[in-house]
Amino acid sequence: MANKQHSYWEQDQLSAIDYIIVGSGITGLSCALTLKGIDPAKRILVLEKGVMLNGASMKNAGFACFGSVSEILADAKLHSEQELIELIRSRAEGLETLKTLVSPTEMDFQINGGYEFFTKDQNALAEACFAQVDYVNKITQEALSSVSPVFETVSNHFGFGSVLDKGLVNLKEGQLHVGKMMNSLMRRCAQEDIRILSGVEVLGYQETTENCLVETKELGLLKTQKLLLATNGFTQSILPDLVIPARAQVLITEPIDQLKIKGTFHMDQGYYYFRNIDQRILIGGGRNLDFKGETTTTMGTTEQIQQALERTLRDVVLPKHQGIKISRRWSGIMGLGGQKRPIIRALSERVFCGVRLGGMGVAIGSSVGAQLAKISSK
Repeated sequence: MANKQHSYWEQDQLSAIDYIIVGSGITGLSCALTLKGIDPAKRILVLEKGVMLNGASMKNAGFACFGSVSEILADAKLHSEQELIELIRSRAEGLETLKTLVSPTEMDFQINGGYEFFTKDQNALAEACFAQVDYVNKITQEALSSVSPVFETVSNHFGFGSVLDKGLVNLKEGQLHVGKMMNSLMRRCAQEDIRILSGVEVLGYQETTENCLVETKELGLLKTQKLLLATNGFTQSILPDLVIPARAQVLITEPIDQLKIKGTFHMDQGYYYFRNIDQRILIGGGRNLDFKGETTTTMGTTEQIQQALERTLRDVVLPKHQGIKISRRWSGIMGLGGQKRPIIRALSERVFCGVRLGGMGVAIGSSVGAQLAKISSK
């Protein structure tokens, strides 16, 4: 069913497609590259709703992490111990999968430690974390096959304000440059003759006995043998009730002279987080101030949360710096659910999904994409 508005050359590029992947984030591009590795002859088309990446892959903070102590303890309430071990292991293995696709040098991957500090009104949370750090070390050591503890106590030698003197550090947590990572993945896709079309919104699909018809707003109907959904936080527009969207707001400062902070930092069970990048501080979070309002796929920022991020920046992170200037603000859409485990499944013989990354897209996006490719290529 050719769209007669397309030129002969355009239609040639949109014909005989073996796989259409919806979403050009970490999951979608990793899936496409894995499929090419399985069968280089397959024609793969990746569709992206945004002109640039519209989801979380190009808007996240670049934390290469698998959870702070408080986050892991919170996850323990929703999962069995074995499930928790597997969850942590999947995040660590996912980061290794990412490194097979993008070299650490290419994405400026650094391990500077992942720190967790507690404000002075969080004594109960801090005491619970310090009391159970041995337990968290036990399960993370098993998950990572590590002979040495992953978490240690650490003093507040960064000069943070309004926090307890003692915190925790994850010795294996890293950080990376999100833009460089995604550019590298896109270059690899181009080298493998994987087509990526931006600004194409998928409205729905229909299955027939011979193929799958994908309805798009801009290109009309496209035919493919198999349809793979890597839409994470935007999944509900195609598959309602599978994933809960969650907006995460961020801001970043102008460069700061003599900035000594290096690493990734977590506060308030991961609801606040910050890091250094290019002599700046990037800080995000605050979703817990308005869960209802932030359960949305609408991009944008709100005064309530942005003011909270600025207060945390000035009162906690950089209390001794004066005249801090904000460079820009943005938001990204995560995909959450009742559990942290992603949904990777066949929806039919021709339609598959790899979604609900639980705010851990950098850690597990590549492995979710690889698993999605494998189940759909059988």
